[in-house]
Amino acid sequence: MSDILAKAVEVLNEKLDGAEFPASAKFEIEGLGAIVLDSDGARISNDEADVTLSADAEVFQDMITGELNPTSAFMSGRLSIDGDMGTAMQLASVLA
Repeated sequence: MSDILAKAVEVLNEKLDGAEFPASAKFEIEGLGAIVLDSDGARISNDEADVTLSADAEVFQDMITGELNPTSAFMSGRLSIDGDMGTAMQLASVLA
């Protein structure tokens, strides 16, 4: 297991604590693996999800630390989204 993924799961669970996120989302991080977020929290997994967000490790880390807005990453082509755009928008507001 990647230390980057393990640390990301920890940070994402802190951000999700108490937040309402009834859907599922998957972050696919190039060369590292995937993290799934749902009503149970975040975990390292490659399960199917309502929306899949794909980016390289640098973009992913910048998004979860708040240095990069997910919408800006998407609009600039550094983040690709496959699936339910509404879920992606909801996730962006939870992570803000």
